[in-house]
Amino acid sequence: MKVYISKNEDESRQIAFDMGKNAKPGEVYSVTGTLGAGKTLMAKEFARGLGIFEDITSPTFTILEEYQGKIPFYHFDLYRIESTEEIELMGFEDYFYGNGVSWIEWAEKCGSLMPENHISVTIEIISDEERRITLEYPFD
Repeated sequence: MKVYISKNEDESRQIAFDMGKNAKPGEVYSVTGTLGAGKTLMAKEFARGLGIFEDITSPTFTILEEYQGKIPFYHFDLYRIESTEEIELMGFEDYFYGNGVSWIEWAEKCGSLMPENHISVTIEIISDEERRITLEYPFD
């Protein structure tokens, strides 16, 4: 487990960029945090680390956006998902086990569908600028 205390958005961006730069095909990042914690901000920088420079937006209404970088990037926002059955019906599990990297915001909504070997990213608000970012790896 790694815990970072980010003093500002630039530090959060750097953490996410480094994560993306080191990401490997097949990895799944389950991302949790309250509204405004910085999940999408980090997704944007994670994508930059993968070599993706197009505008990354929160897929709140589309639920999934796909981007092509050094490896495919699958950006999920499950905020509007009501049940794990919806995830199954949409075939999202196929992405979790594909050749790309999955970044899943509101990952707690995946329940038992979340791959066992996912990397957990928890973003907690400390103050207006500060965040506690906790990374938990499956084999720590």
